[in-house]
Amino acid sequence: MSEWSRHFPHITSLSDSTSLGALRWRRSSRSTGMNNCVETARPGAGIAAGLLAVRDSKDPQGPALLFAPGAWDTFLGSLTGR
Repeated sequence: MSEWSRHFPHITSLSDSTSLGALRWRRSSRSTGMNNCVETARPGAGIAAGLLAVRDSKDPQGPALLFAPGAWDTFLGSLTGR
């Protein structure tokens, strides 16, 4: 088990970005277009089905994180203190 997965067992890294390339990626309507945000997508099939994919808008060909159901809300809550 990697150090990453030991601390964040609910998050999976998916570095094969080609399998995510066909997804419809979304970003916040408040994004300024300067690529200083994250983009999200919901894979509908394959090994990532049912998960939330998150990637850096500055590196759309780079890796994405996959969050299990509910884990994204928990992650956001930890950032906002809710």
